[in-house]
Amino acid sequence: MKKHSASEQYNSVNAQTGIVDADPHRLIQMLFAGALQQIAVAKGCIQRDDIAGKGTAISKAIGIVDGLQSSVNHDVESNGLSDNLAALYDFVNRKLSEANVETSVAALDEAAKVMKELEAGWNEIRPQAMAASANELSSA
Repeated sequence: MKKHSASEQYNSVNAQTGIVDADPHRLIQMLFAGALQQIAVAKGCIQRDDIAGKGTAISKAIGIVDGLQSSVNHDVESNGLSDNLAALYDFVNRKLSEANVETSVAALDEAAKVMKELEAGWNEIRPQAMAASANELSSA
């Protein structure tokens, strides 16, 4: 049986609490952070020649990106935004697969760049939505 340190147990409980308490916007932020973290782990594994670790980290990142892609709502009128977003997630997953097969830091960097841009855009949504909501309430 594997023993976990107190800090590992705390981090696990802290993460679980964050998920339970998070609103949908925050959950997506957490997924972006998780994907970027796994990409960074994979990059470190490549630099240390840890092929098994690289594969594990990339698999986790692909799983997270798949989750993000499945959360895209294609049923709303978005002027192609949802299709473009799905295509970007597909691109990221192709780059992650390429990084895994070719042990390519450059492919990981490309995937991370797109994920950071998507994350930045997502982070801008909340302040704009909050401001619009406040304006609607004040004019009512």
